[in-house]
Amino acid sequence: MHELSMANAMVKTVLDVAEKNNATEILEVTIEVGQLTMLNPEQLKFLLDVLVENTLLEGSKINIEEVPVEIDCKTCNYEGLPNMDGSDHYLAIVRCPECGGRNLEITAGRECNVKTIKIEQEDDADASGSE
Repeated sequence: MHELSMANAMVKTVLDVAEKNNATEILEVTIEVGQLTMLNPEQLKFLLDVLVENTLLEGSKINIEEVPVEIDCKTCNYEGLPNMDGSDHYLAIVRCPECGGRNLEITAGRECNVKTIKIEQEDDADASGSE
């Protein structure tokens, strides 16, 4: 189950960014998961909910956005959504809907990113003790 290792990496990334930005609270996190990553968004969300316990991420809203596969066909120059023969996970069956070709460049759908992190920071005035 590679969802666990990905969830661990995401939690670590978010916590590192929050620490570097002196966050007092993490309000919301948005994660992009491409259809070709073979990550199950529901399993990923469950694991994230477990891994954030007793961290600054606990209680934050975690959004997972699924990114559809997009292609650039080198045969007919079609750009857009491919024909995936009813599947959403296997690169081998991605085909151009215009010409049926497989001479393609995948331009979206392979990413797995922390897209945004919304944090609460301590007021600079309060942090320095100024009035």
